[in-house]
Amino acid sequence: MELTSRQEKIVEIVKNSGPITGEHIADQLSLTRATLRPDLAILTMAGYLDARPRVGYFYTGKTGTQLLADKVKHITVNDYLSRPVVVQQSITIYDAICAMFLEDVGTLFVVDTDTTLVGVLSRKDLLRASLGKQALESMPVSIIMTRMPNITVCKKEDLIIEVASKLIDKQIDGLPIVIEVDRGSGYEVVGRITKTNITALLVDLANDEMI
Repeated sequence: MELTSRQEKIVEIVKNSGPITGEHIADQLSLTRATLRPDLAILTMAGYLDARPRVGYFYTGKTGTQLLADKVKHITVNDYLSRPVVVQQSITIYDAICAMFLEDVGTLFVVDTDTTLVGVLSRKDLLRASLGKQALESMPVSIIMTRMPNITVCKKEDLIIEVASKLIDKQIDGLPIVIEVDRGSGYEVVGRITKTNITALLVDLANDEMI
């Protein structure tokens, strides 16, 4: 968040004289309390200042970088998820390749007839299969997919910074967002989080357009 010159002056006054009331800040700037009210609200919501009733405003001591880090640490997967692309484990590798290109995604999630997650297909999996001499039109994806329990998953309430770390550590493009189902230890896919979603978050942070 980029501060205006007046907001920077307010922060400096509070840093040097806090705790200080809004009226005293306005006096130092030769402005009315009403004029400063929007600036004080922005600075308080952004985390630069804090306010206590009958005490006034005081400086939190946090830099812009620290405030940004605090903001990122509270963003969940639910804020930036995408629609998952799900296929049946009985489809062929050829059909999976078509689905991936038609949906313009890097990962397909494979389910059984009960819609329980059983596998994941990446671009690398399909490319590797297409480079061989396999009969792509007849070979099911279940032969080449990554199977449970070797699939990394996440949930809507997980922090997005933790998911980003998983993507880096596993060197994968995306994770299925799941909920546990009543049929035992299985999962149902309800979304996906990818490197593209993380990039969208970075753009929103840069433009101060957090959802």
